Formats: sequence, C-alpha cells, structure tokens
Amino acid sequence: MGFGARGLSLLSGGLDSQLAVRVLERAGAEVECVAFESPFFSADAARRAAAALGAKLRVVDFTADIISLVKSPPHGFGGAMNPCIDCHAAMIRRAGEMMAAEGLDFVATGEVRGQRPMSQNAQSLLTVEKASGLKGRLVRPLSAKLLEPTIPELEGKLDRERLLDISGRSRERQIALAAEFGIVDYPSPAGGCKLTEEAFSRRLDDLMRHEGLDDLGLVGMLKYGRRFRLEGGSLVVLGRDRGENEFLEGFQFDGSRLFRPSGGRIGATAFVPRLASPEDAATAQAIVDAYAKGTGPAEREPFRCWQII
Repeated sequence: MGFGARGLSLLSGGLDSQLAVRVLERAGAEVECVAFESPFFSADAARRAAAALGAKLRVVDFTADIISLVKSPPHGFGGAMNPCIDCHAAMIRRAGEMMAAEGLDFVATGEVRGQRPMSQNAQSLLTVEKASGLKGRLVRPLSAKLLEPTIPELEGKLDRERLLDISGRSRERQIALAAEFGIVDYPSPAGGCKLTEEAFSRRLDDLMRHEGLDDLGLVGMLKYGRRFRLEGGSLVVLGRDRGENEFLEGFQFDGSRLFRPSGGRIGATAFVPRLASPEDAATAQAIVDAYAKGTGPAEREPFRCWQII
C-alpha cells in the first residue's frame, strides 16, 4: 500500500502537538504546521518547536476570530473567559479552508481523548469536529485508534497502524515518545492562553462591558498596569514600573489623558482612555499621587475599592 497523505497540523509548541507531527510523518504523511496568534496567546513556542522539528510553519493572525468568540461563544466559556471548544473549532476551520484551497488531505491536532475533562472528552472532540466542518478530514494521530477512521486512512493515504491509542491524563507515553523522537524542548501542559487566567478575564470582562473590544490597542493593554474603574466610569491604568510607565506614555489617542505625580515627585504614570467626568480626573490624579514615591500603604487604601486587579 502506498501512503503519501498531505496535510496541515496545528502546532502550539506543546509536547502533544509536536508529537502529532512526528507520528504523522511516521505514518507516511507530508506535514506542514499551522499556528495561530492573537493578543491573548503568542505563536513564539510554535516558532521554536517548528525550528526544532525542521517543519515549515504558517502563522495566522487569529485576533478577529477570537474577539468575536469572546463576545459570543456558541458553546460557552471554560473556567474563565476561555471559549476553548469554539476557539479550537475555529482554528481547525481556518486550517480546513487552507487544506481545501490547496487540495490537501487532512488537518491534524495533538488532542488526546480524555486528557482535558472539559475540552477533550469524547463528546467535545465530536463537537469540535462538527463545528469545524471537517468531518472525516480531522486527524488526531495520538488517539486515532480510539476514534473512527478518517478519510485519508480509509483511502490508504495514511497508515492507521502507525497511529496511536493514547487516552487519559497521564503523560507517561508522551514523555517516552518525546525521548524516542528526540524532542527535548516543550513547555508544561498548562498552556499559555491569557483567557484561561481568572485575573486577566476579570480585566477583559470589565473592558468589554465599558469600552468594548473593538480597539485592539486597549485589548493589548490588558496585560499592563494596575487598573481602576472609577465612580464616573473612567478607566485608569496605572504603571507598575518604569517599563510600564514608558509604555503608557507612548500609547495615546484622541480623548485619552495621561496623569503624572504632582509636585515634581517620582512615581507611576496613569493612562485614561476616556475621561468621563471632572470628578474622575481629580480621582485619577489622587491615585497617581498616592502611588508616588514616599507615600505609604495607608494613603493608597481609599483607592483599593476601585481597583479591578
């Protein structure tokens, strides 16, 4: 039987996604990798992994997709503001569009059945396949023998016998395979998506309810500063160190305001994207002064009731 399937494999940079590439190659496939990038997750780990694997990598801007899903996730959120099922399906769908346009045979992922109780159980895997529109063309090489054969397998283009039957949360088989394939650089399985973090999600939810998510600059700013939502509705982003102060001072647009410590003191810079009232201006200045050098915790205490994070 002559194999020779050609396809795209989603690469996060984690161990499972790297193993998926090697297992597919061993099963007779020609594989290119796809990674997705947004303000909430980077493709840097995928870039490093692709270089180590010697694989061609395509990096796709996923910003518009993920912001749309955060606003309205068809299958809801995980533990924070992470629409994991819909996000994964959308990534696979985007890769599927590339697959169809180029006449390729499959899209693959490093998913393992049962590894994540919410997003990788048997039902979730079926939901993602259906939502992505890739029924029969979505290959999960690490758990393939536990799932229905895909079209490339049935057509004899992909050797099902060389695919695997991994399931559950144990990582022992993956670690052994990593040693077998010579894969030594991989992050912990915790991920790297900011949307899974509760503190970050509180900031995101606050921004979405007030300023909205259409300004990508404000979305990108979610990683920075202490944040206060004032009584009048203004958002205050207060720098926590010199680097953040410099970032905030370089980030201005029509209607925004910067506040610095009064009286020539040294301290934090505050950025306010939209000043809602004169009273909020006075409060913003008072917050900046309270965090200037030489002031103590007691002087900052009145402002903690407004602090988002």
